[in-house]
Amino acid sequence: MAQESVVQYEPVAEIGGGAYGTVYKARDRQSGQFVALKSVRVQTDQDGLPLSTVREVALLKRLEQFDHPNVVKLMDVCATLRTDQETKVTLVFEHVDQDLKTYLDKAPPPGLPPDRIRDLMQQLLCGLAFLHSNRVLHRDLKPENILVTSRGQVKLADFGLARIYSCHMALTPVVVTLWYRSPEVLLQSSYATPVDIWSTGCIFAEMFRRRPLFCGDSDVDQLGKIFDVIGLPPEEEWPAEVTLSRCAFKPRGPRAITDCVPEISHQGANLLLEMLTFNPLRRISALNALEHPYFQEG
Repeated sequence: MAQESVVQYEPVAEIGGGAYGTVYKARDRQSGQFVALKSVRVQTDQDGLPLSTVREVALLKRLEQFDHPNVVKLMDVCATLRTDQETKVTLVFEHVDQDLKTYLDKAPPPGLPPDRIRDLMQQLLCGLAFLHSNRVLHRDLKPENILVTSRGQVKLADFGLARIYSCHMALTPVVVTLWYRSPEVLLQSSYATPVDIWSTGCIFAEMFRRRPLFCGDSDVDQLGKIFDVIGLPPEEEWPAEVTLSRCAFKPRGPRAITDCVPEISHQGANLLLEMLTFNPLRRISALNALEHPYFQEG
């Protein structure tokens, strides 16, 4: 990682902020192209940068060699020593003008056509299968972290960054990210790649509904909203090592998913249920989801 300033990039607008700080749209002074700048301040030890940050950035850079069409490009990494104890790391990404939330909001009524939703889902799963095959979890998939170019190309953003940020900063509790969180994360159980599939299922439903599927205002409320749709899972599927007991929730059976997502096709509903499976070991993988008959429709 180069120990250099980011003078090559001239900020032109603030795009947004998050737990990690502010994101800027900037212009590369050399090429003239627009980029997105994301900075994080990390605590340094006597040897410079913390190993965990170096490892994460190295992983992001390694993924760049594959140049996957559905993953946003990391173009540069700049590190600036702020104090003896703190370094500012700036990640420079390709800039895409809109995220999926904006894209869905802009769609005229009655929303996106079914074949467009199918295409977006296929691209999203292609990007996810690529990340998972390289042992990268996104961990924070939501419409705001999925970019859509003017030509309709889907690009996953902010993957791999969740860990960089959470290692070094107190994450601000933002309710919206609750809505895409899997049951195992809400229960504070162990988790792996299936967390991203759950989030993808929530996003899939939202593409049809044009509003989120589960809108809880706390971890427990979010779980209750999930069980209202998929039913309370059996005792044997409840994770053993969690503090929240299954008894905290009233018994209920599953609702028909088409009650919640009426516009979805039969095969689409089948795929959605395979994504919104409580047990992460039984949840469909990104690779298997791409083979689902839903993508042969139309």
